[in-house]
Amino acid sequence: MTLPVRRALAAVCATAMTGGVLSACTSGPPDPDQAAEALAKGLTKQDLKGVEVVDGGRVPQEDLERIVKGMGSARAKVTVGEIEQDDEQATATLKTTWAFKGTDWTYTTPARLAYEDDEWRVRWSPAIVAPRLKADERLGMRTAPGDRGDILGAGGEALVIERRVERIGIDKSRISPDEAADSARALAQVLDIDADRYVKAVEAAGPQAFVVALVVRADSDDTLSRDQLAAIPGAVQLGAEIPLGPTKGFGQPLLGAVGEATAEIVAKSKGSVEAGDLVGLSGLQQRYDSRLRGSPGVTVVAGSESATRELFKSSPRAGKALRTSIDLDLQGAADEILADVKPASAIVAIRPSSGKIVALASGPGGKGADTAATGHYAPGSTFKLVTALTFLRNGLKPATTVPCTPTVTVDGRRFKNYSDYPAGAIGDIPLGAAIANSCNTALIATRDKAPQDELAGAAAALGLGPDLDLGFPAYLGSVPTTAEGTERAASMIGQGKIEASPLSMAVVAASITKGSRVTPTLLDHQPTKPAAEAADPLSKVEAKQLQELFRGVVTGGSGAFLSDVPGDPVSAKTGTAEYGNDNPLRTHAWMIASQGDLAVAVFVEDGESGSQTAGPLLEDFLRSVQ
Repeated sequence: MTLPVRRALAAVCATAMTGGVLSACTSGPPDPDQAAEALAKGLTKQDLKGVEVVDGGRVPQEDLERIVKGMGSARAKVTVGEIEQDDEQATATLKTTWAFKGTDWTYTTPARLAYEDDEWRVRWSPAIVAPRLKADERLGMRTAPGDRGDILGAGGEALVIERRVERIGIDKSRISPDEAADSARALAQVLDIDADRYVKAVEAAGPQAFVVALVVRADSDDTLSRDQLAAIPGAVQLGAEIPLGPTKGFGQPLLGAVGEATAEIVAKSKGSVEAGDLVGLSGLQQRYDSRLRGSPGVTVVAGSESATRELFKSSPRAGKALRTSIDLDLQGAADEILADVKPASAIVAIRPSSGKIVALASGPGGKGADTAATGHYAPGSTFKLVTALTFLRNGLKPATTVPCTPTVTVDGRRFKNYSDYPAGAIGDIPLGAAIANSCNTALIATRDKAPQDELAGAAAALGLGPDLDLGFPAYLGSVPTTAEGTERAASMIGQGKIEASPLSMAVVAASITKGSRVTPTLLDHQPTKPAAEAADPLSKVEAKQLQELFRGVVTGGSGAFLSDVPGDPVSAKTGTAEYGNDNPLRTHAWMIASQGDLAVAVFVEDGESGSQTAGPLLEDFLRSVQ
């Protein structure tokens, strides 16, 4: 008799009893569903201590722990299906689902119950846990990782793919416990890593552990020779493949790194990541880890001392590729140019026609910071093109005369031009010449023609300031709408409280070149949603005048050294921004430029001036892409 039938009969009996008719109903054991539910709950929690069983010589809790020990951290959810009852005997169908990463294993097993001593008891059997599991069998699980998705660049070129490495470390199974600390210290000294930290890691690991000290590219000079390994007991070098860029510093920190999951990552993953899994640790690898990582293949076996049989198998699934707009050659050139720059530095390149970011390089002087995308710096004189747009909107023209004096004083603060400003460009000069030679005093003296709120509006028209989700951490700058006194004067020359990143200044250069605001984009699968249209977008007339001013810096100003760069004509703007409290003040060095369908921003945190420090880097970059 099935449970639904018995419940229907029980309802009939209850009605009959209410009416005083009892002959149609006979007494019997209660429903076994509570006992079946208790069993299912106990199996799910892996705790059968409270489940009543028929004495059969086996202890269910001990049996269960032995059976599932080889399943690691995986857990099964067990529910009750149909229950068939024949008087004091019943059989419940249990549905069990193991949720693995990327796949589920679901099956049903019978659980027999008997009504004894006025209660339902389970007839325990290992076959309740898994189909036809024998008394001496236990479950075991092994996984095969899915291939991690590649990070691709423009045209589908491979940026980050599986590349050969050597994992150098101490294999504790090859040495005695007394040798571990000395071997670890000796290896750390050879590899030039933190010896105390590595010794602690080796001592804390199990007696059979291989403790990695350093992972190096297989084709690098950092691998150890046989003689070096032989000199240190337990030292080994094991080959492997991990996702890497074409060179050590390529695209870092943007692209990020892959490594074994930390304890913190495992804890936060809610079971999706286990110790030993390769995961993204930083950059795009971390942000898009779930997309790139894929799913492992899972095999579950039932094994005994004499034999093993397969119960379940799923194939690994590769992660999805992450497609970016990064140009392999341009990014490589930018990284190489910045490799020996000691201060924090950056080179960003954008296609004005599409907004695609083709290079986003942060130099090693930033010590891992994403200087290019997230830096907050005063843009200095590169901002003067924004100031110029504000002037144009208030009636000035490139030929309008402005006063370029050696100094100008505002509220007691004395502003001057940069140290090597050309003496021949002092006096009443055209606005175009003031921009070309980067005259600070002329722009500050003419500030009444560029109200602060309109300065912010002009910046927005050129892409500086909007808050956009680019699919990676990025800062596009900030221009306050109000400023007074010396702060107001400093705003005219890109200082005060105005801030920008190298990325945002590349956007400004791209917008001037295109003649309309450019929205930067990096990821093919997640195009950037444009910001709301600027309240006062760039007009065609304004764009043409700005382009003339931009070009004039090269034809007759501080960017003249770029005039012989091969290819399309180059437009540029130099920039120097004072910062800090040192005496003399320290200076950021900037240059922005465009050539054909390429807009570039170059930044060095500490330098002499835009033309002297950032300029040579910009020239090297433009020449490298010809």
